[in-house]
Parts: sequence; C-alpha cells; structure tokens
Amino acid sequence: MATHRYDFASDNTAGIAPEAWAALQQANAAPAPSYGEDQWTRRVAELVREIFETDCKVFFVFNGTAANSLALAQLCRSYHSVFCHEHAHIETDECGGPEFFSGGAKLVAVPGANGKLDLAAVGAAILKQRDLHSPKPRVLSITQSTELGTVYTPDELGAIAEFARARSLALHMDGARFANAVAALGCAPKEITWQLGLDVLCLGGTKNGTGGGELVVFFKEELAREFDYRAKQAGQLASKMRFLAAPWAGLLTDGIWLRNAERANEAAGLLASKLGEVAGLELAFPRQANAVFLHMPEELVAELHARGWHFYKFLEPDIYRLMCSWAASAEVIDALVADVRELSGKRLE
Repeated sequence: MATHRYDFASDNTAGIAPEAWAALQQANAAPAPSYGEDQWTRRVAELVREIFETDCKVFFVFNGTAANSLALAQLCRSYHSVFCHEHAHIETDECGGPEFFSGGAKLVAVPGANGKLDLAAVGAAILKQRDLHSPKPRVLSITQSTELGTVYTPDELGAIAEFARARSLALHMDGARFANAVAALGCAPKEITWQLGLDVLCLGGTKNGTGGGELVVFFKEELAREFDYRAKQAGQLASKMRFLAAPWAGLLTDGIWLRNAERANEAAGLLASKLGEVAGLELAFPRQANAVFLHMPEELVAELHARGWHFYKFLEPDIYRLMCSWAASAEVIDALVADVRELSGKRLE
C-alpha cells in the first residue's frame, strides 16, 4: 500500500514551526488573563507595528475566512459592492462569508491574467453599476501573493491604489501568503501596504507556521472602530487568546516569518525547475512565490496519486497546483521528482 504524502497538497498540511511551537509551550506554562488581556497578545500587536513601521490596529480571528469576511463587512454596507479577481479566495472558497457578514454586499468578480486584477476590466465593471439600481462600488480587494502563485510588484500595487483612490474605493488585501510576497519582492512590508494606501490587511499565519489564528490589521484607526464588537458577535473572540497569539510571537521575532517564507519560495523554485528538467512539465503561470502550477497529463497524475502523492487539480482541463510550505525539504522534492521521472519514462517507452 502506498504511503500517503500530503507534502505538496497545500501549505496548510505542514505542522507548526518550531519557534511557534516553543512560544506556545511558554504560553502554556502558567495561568494568564483571558480575552486578549495577556502579554502575548500585546506583544504580537507591538511586533506587527514594528514590522510595518507604523501605528495600526491589530485583531485576532480564528481563520482566513473570518478575517476576510469581517474585514470586508467592516468596510461595507449591505448595498455596497466589492470588486475582486475571479479566482480570489473570497469569491471561490469562502462559502459566501463576505456577503453574509456584510449583510448582503455583492462580490463582483473580474478577470485578469496570472491571477492579477486587470484594472481596465475593473473599470468596465464599475461602469455597469452607475445608478441607484445597482450596488454602490465600495471596495477593491486584492490577493498577495495571488491565488495563482504570482506576486504584485510595488508599481502594480501603486497603480491599483491610485485607481481605488480616484474612485473613492477602500482597498483590502487578502494576505494569506503575504509573507511569501514580501520574501519574493525583498521589500519592506510598508512598501506594499499602508505607504501605497492599503486600508486593511488580512495577514496569514497558518500557511507560515502557526497552527491557527489570522490577523486583521487596520492601517487607519477610524476604519477599525468597533471591529472588536463585530469579531465578538461573529464568534471570533478567543477566551484563551494567548494560544492564538503566542505562536505569532514566535514567528514575528527575529524575522522567522520571512525565513519561513523564503524557504517555501525557494523550495517551489527548485520543484518547478526539476520537474521541468526531468519531465518537460510546463508552468501554467509564472512561479513567483511558493506555488507551482503545472500542465500535467491525467495519466501521470493518476499514477502519482496511486503512489501516495496528494495534490489537486486547480483549473480545467489540466492545471494542477503543488504547494511548498515552510517545511518543504530537498529530500521530499527529490522523492517526488524521482517518481515523476520514472513514471514519465515508462509512459514514453
């Protein structure tokens, strides 16, 4: 029977990073105040402000769906609309959460090459909502890095921010893999967030080495007003908040979060290179962060699944996604590549 391997199925399948685990153990050593009044929660907020080099409001929620849904609900009323990429997580994978928590705000999905918003397409979509009979445009949502593994450059983000300002749109960023984008760009976090005009960032930790718990970061204090009540009402206030916060403290201290992202990105680059060399597999989208999207023959995929490798088809007809986490190793990559080489050779015999 094949040993099941989930190494490349998602960057969620990895365990907790050692530094996050150590911090969690420290937080478990003694009693502490509840509901976010503990030293760990305060420390994480301080670290976030240091990393972004600005004052900002930081809130914990349990997962990315809650982060995005509640952040957008904070920016919207029920009669507003949110413009996002057609492959954005808020559109495809959050079970209507943004609409539900906003009381009915409409998501408007638009196309764009390589997972990035096409501003011309956004502009055309906005023009369709010009009067009282349509939802009122309110938010532009971007994903960094994108759902197709690409990364917006500072110039691209600057153009998006300028576009949003010109139309009085708030700007939201789904940053489930924000760390990977920062590592890929080699820039300061402020350069691709508040300095360009970003209003709110949903900062992901689960894919970077925590066991759960995401951050909602408001860069404008007025936008964060009463968000704590919104989160509580949505069931997102943890009584033992220190157990969400402590792993974050472990990651955000001494740059661990960026080193984890760099390892994941480098692993994805190595994986893409080796699979291209041994089997001639072609990338479906540029490999810029920790995701590798490949055109793969169904027969090869079935044979790899039979050998225990788990990964998913992302787009029809033949585009598969392989994710590299902070824990991806050269040994695991070599094992997959060896199986691909062997199976590809057999198929050509």
